[in-house]
Amino acid sequence: MNSKELLANLKEPNTAGIKAMLKDELADFNHKIVVLDDDPTGVQTVHGVSVYTDWTRESIEQGFREDNRIFFLLTNSRSFTAQETAVVHQDIAKRVQEVSEQTGIPYVLISRGDSTLRGHYPLETETMKNTIEELSTSKIDGEIIMPFFKEGGRLTIDNIHYVQYGEELVPAGETEFAKDRTFGYASSHLGEWIQEKTNGDFTKEESVYISLEDLRSENIAGIKQQLMNVSDFNKVVVNAVDYVDVEVFVAAFLQALKEGKTFICRSAAALTKVMGGISDKPLLSREELVTEETSHGGIVAVGSHVQKTTEQLSILLESGLVTGVEFNVHLVLDEAKFQQEIDRVRTTCEELISEGKSVVYYTRRERLDLGENRAEEELKLSVKISDAVTSIVKDLKVRPKYIVAKGGITSSSIGTEGLSVKRADVAGQIKPGIPVWKTGEESKFPGSAYVIFPGNVGTSTTLKEVVEVLEGK
Repeated sequence: MNSKELLANLKEPNTAGIKAMLKDELADFNHKIVVLDDDPTGVQTVHGVSVYTDWTRESIEQGFREDNRIFFLLTNSRSFTAQETAVVHQDIAKRVQEVSEQTGIPYVLISRGDSTLRGHYPLETETMKNTIEELSTSKIDGEIIMPFFKEGGRLTIDNIHYVQYGEELVPAGETEFAKDRTFGYASSHLGEWIQEKTNGDFTKEESVYISLEDLRSENIAGIKQQLMNVSDFNKVVVNAVDYVDVEVFVAAFLQALKEGKTFICRSAAALTKVMGGISDKPLLSREELVTEETSHGGIVAVGSHVQKTTEQLSILLESGLVTGVEFNVHLVLDEAKFQQEIDRVRTTCEELISEGKSVVYYTRRERLDLGENRAEEELKLSVKISDAVTSIVKDLKVRPKYIVAKGGITSSSIGTEGLSVKRADVAGQIKPGIPVWKTGEESKFPGSAYVIFPGNVGTSTTLKEVVEVLEGK
């Protein structure tokens, strides 16, 4: 389906008027917005906000005390088992509810998930709903479903979620993401996807749909009434093709919240930016990123195996900007050889960085496949491989001038384990949808620019372009 054809008949919005209306609604909105991020890429639309890499009572209290109306808790739950995910979301919901009662500050929970619909859904939001309702007199009226993410080309039109490839829009259920081993699905229509994921507990027919027609005609009253009528944790699907659609929806959503309605949101990164009232910011320059004079090179770690990452890696290697070091992770089956390989990769990276050469180390591109009915063994080995990829940065004996990690799980592990970050400031984006943390004083390399590059974002040349910015080319 051609994107221009699908979008041709949409009414042009009154952008300035909508922004003014949203600003008014946000001005007297006193809820704290707590975003649970299932991998570190969820800050890909924001800047000037805190990310906490744990969910201790202390971190949550600190988030509530901040002047910012929004903060992020990095759960990295997409790399967890279902059981681990349930425990984490019980703990967070309990602590957030307790801190809210203690401070008198109401809150909205956003479960920030993948814009291509992968992740522990509905487990995460259902767990939080059940925990909050057990601990309090609150009843959660409904759940907002909004996977729109403009920067990544993820659009929802007539309730069907699309992934954009150039000018073409492909229904999400027909993409490689829908074939994910852990989080696969068949449906592109979000009502059908909800029905599929909830095993029919919530149906396509019962779901509430916020249409592009109502959003573009600024039917705030009508959208608000739809939200006011929601009960029993029913699902609300929000269509969107541009930020203006999110802004109109949020204006109506805030009105419903102010009148006492309660919702949990499952969304991609666009909703967090608009709910947080976060302004646009130009892409970050090299001067903002590499602030320390050094003769050392930078380091890029590539763990993601999606096709887009492999294409981006190939173009980066061809560019000559960096030296490539392949990490033969298939040696994981032999412990001694695997340790030798880890040591070889790390020392090679150290030597190159010390010589002023930037380096990319990357996992062997073929997936390790043990054959039929050995998924659990594969999962255990993948954790060992992820730990090994992380250990390269964790054990580095030289400070690189910048650090880039490619892939959600890779970037989370390197951020939390490799760099020991407890709290980071989101500096902004180096390219659309590609966030940068400034690491805290407690981290291995304090004040470093840490680029979190999602596996499925950008064109084939974007990884090379990110490195060009960092290298000042």
